[in-house]
Parts: sequence; structure tokens; C-alpha cells
Amino acid sequence: MNVDIRGMIETLRRIWRTPDLRADILFVITMLVIFRILAHVPIPGVDQTNLRAFFESNQFLGLINIFSGGGMENFSIVALGVAPYITSSIIFQLLAMVVPKLEELAKEGEYGRAKINQYTRWLTVPLAMLQAVGLITLLRQSSAGLPILPHNLDTWTYATIVLTMAAGTILLMWIGELISERKIGNGISLLIFAGIVAGLPGTVQRTWLLLSGPNGGVDITQLVNLGVFAVIAVITIVGVVFITEAQRKVPVSYAKRVRGNRMYGGVDTYLPLRVNQAGVIPIIFAISVILFPPLVAQFFTGASTAWIAGVASWFIRIFQNQTFYAISYFVLVFIFTYFYTAVVFQPQQIAENLQKQGGFIPGIRPGVPTADYLNYTINRIIFAGALFLGVIAVLPLAVQRATGISTLAVGGTSLLIVVSVVIETIQQIQAQLVMRDYEEI
Repeated sequence: MNVDIRGMIETLRRIWRTPDLRADILFVITMLVIFRILAHVPIPGVDQTNLRAFFESNQFLGLINIFSGGGMENFSIVALGVAPYITSSIIFQLLAMVVPKLEELAKEGEYGRAKINQYTRWLTVPLAMLQAVGLITLLRQSSAGLPILPHNLDTWTYATIVLTMAAGTILLMWIGELISERKIGNGISLLIFAGIVAGLPGTVQRTWLLLSGPNGGVDITQLVNLGVFAVIAVITIVGVVFITEAQRKVPVSYAKRVRGNRMYGGVDTYLPLRVNQAGVIPIIFAISVILFPPLVAQFFTGASTAWIAGVASWFIRIFQNQTFYAISYFVLVFIFTYFYTAVVFQPQQIAENLQKQGGFIPGIRPGVPTADYLNYTINRIIFAGALFLGVIAVLPLAVQRATGISTLAVGGTSLLIVVSVVIETIQQIQAQLVMRDYEEI
């Protein structure tokens, strides 16, 4: 244990002694602080007391609040968070798999990715405005007993609120991209992470209030339930770390080549295939998608046509059913793990690069057979990773249903994101240190 602590201290010293890496980390921290300041700048005219009471009574909005980075709970200028940008990213990643022009653009390397990112930003603007209108409508319809926004908003005030919220999302999108450029973690994930961490004290406080007995003491039954959840939380953390760090090492050999009077190659190494290539993205995508149908249904509950209002109410009821929600959550995490792996892992490109560098997998012919072998191998690995990640995702929901502590479902989802983002960020910082060690040699 002492060796590990000394190693951590030495790593921190190396980071601090590296000027550019130290500057990058301080920049990221500064951007996150700015984000948290913006999350506490409320839009004028909002009743903050009624807003907090409404959020505490609605678990569905609690999940949406996670992806706003905590800004929605204050109805701040960044209340929408990065959710519209995430939705836009999902749309274009799906389109890139079915639209030939976008598929060709995605294969054009850095230029293609830059163009698709540009299209993603453009689509984020109308999506942010639509989501702002949706959120205002949701709050005005669902909070009749707790008036949060004035029901007689004039057109100018309404448009100002919508434009302000959309501008807040664009600002966060820009901050997220600035963070990603520093290669100290994914900017969007870090913004969500910062909001979750900032909301942890409030979650702990609400959970403690639920544990209070009728005489002001502690309810022993609820305390035992909390202990069970704490054990499950530790198992979840260990599971996420295990599945994130696990990898399959595919052996790779490089043929000997003679250039002039020197011989190159003849090295045996390996190609690491991570069990979870997608990181925390499947969880973020899954929750973004699963929250969309009930959010849209909220707009039609007051429709004049009876069958439309009935269908909208049915959608809201079925998504409030914990069993249906857990099954949908599991299936979406499973599917998005495969989907995002297909986006980030390109067997054909890896096979071509190996062939150009004189590398080959022993027993496998270069070129197409190598790509087929990598595709077959990664599909087997990802099946285990997707299944395990899906189980871990719904585990807190199952414990919440067994214990009856309503704050645990949100806390479990937050835990998954926090652990995954921390691991991803640490890995990127370590990669930066290794790269600088090579540059010094």
C-alpha cells in the first residue's frame, strides 16, 4: 500500500514538473469551475423554491438533471447542459452508417471527422431550441400546484428564455471541445462528471433524510438497506474498473526488413483490444434515448384529441414502470456498446496499417483475412463487455427497488459515469506522460 501511495505521489510530481501538462490540467479545472458558476446563474422570473421542491418529487427529472450537469435544477442559463449536443452526435453517427456520403466522409480521416463535427454543431442549435421549448412546456404543465414559471409569458420573454438556454448549450459545447483538445479526458463527459460530483452532497443529504425514523432517530431498516447499497456500489466500482481495464492481447509480428546496411523489424508485440472500447458513451447514449419518449409524451397529455392524450399518458406510465425501465436501459446499453465500438474500432483500417508497416498476426494472412479475424475477435470480446456493462447499469435500479430508497437509482447511474470518466481521464494523463518520456529519450 505504501508503494502505491509513493507511486501516486511521484506521478503527481511528474505531472506538476511538466509545464505543458500542468497548464493543460489547470486549464481543464478552470473550465469546469466556469461551468459550475454558470450552472448557478438562474434565468430571471423562475421560482427557485418551487423548482427545487418539484425536482425532489420527480425522479424522472432527476435523471435529466444529471445530463444538464446540475444546471436544470437551478433552471440556469445552462439548464439544458450538453444533452442536445449528445443527441446531435447520436443522429450523425447513425446517419454515417446508412448515408453513403456521410460514410465516405467519415473514412476521410481528420478532414472527414472535422466536417461531421461541424454538422453536429449546426444541428445542436435547433435541437437546443426545441428542447428549451419542451422543458418550458413540461414545467408549465407538470407544476400546476407549484408554479415555477409564469403561465402568461409574453412572446418576447418566452423567446428570450429559449435563446438564452440554447446559447448556454452552445457555450458548454464549446467548453467541452476546448477541454477535449487538451487530451485530458473527454470534454463532454467531464462536464457531466463535474455536475454529478457537485450534486453528491445534495444526494447524500436527501438519502440521510429518508433514513430518519418517526422520532427523529435513524430507521434501522433503512440503514441496513443503505449498507446493502454501499456494498453494491463497491461491487459496481470494481466491476467498472475491471471491465474498463480488461483487454485481449492479439499477438503481432513484424517481418525483418533490410534498408541499406541496417535491418529493421523482427519484433514480436501485441495489439491490445479493450473489452469496453466505448467507455462511458453507451451509458450516456442509453439514458439520453430512454428519456426522450416520456419527455415528448409530456407535450401531448393535454391534447384535445382523446386518443393522443391517452397514448401520451400510456407512454409516461410505462416508462415510470421500474421493470420496463430497467429492461430498456439494459438493452440500450448493450446495443450502444456494440454500436459505438463499430464507430471507433475499424478492423479494415487496422489491418491495412499493419500490412503497410510489415506487421502480421501469426497464422493469419495480411489484408482482408486479418480484418475478418479482428472483427470476429472484437465481436466476441464486446459481447462479454456489453453484457457485463448492462448488468452493472441496472444493478442499482434493482437494489433501489429492493430497498425502497428512491435516491439510489439516480446515484447508481451517476456512479457508473463518475467511475468511467475518472478511469478514462487517468489513462489519458498517463498516456501523455509516456509520450513525453519517449520524447526525452
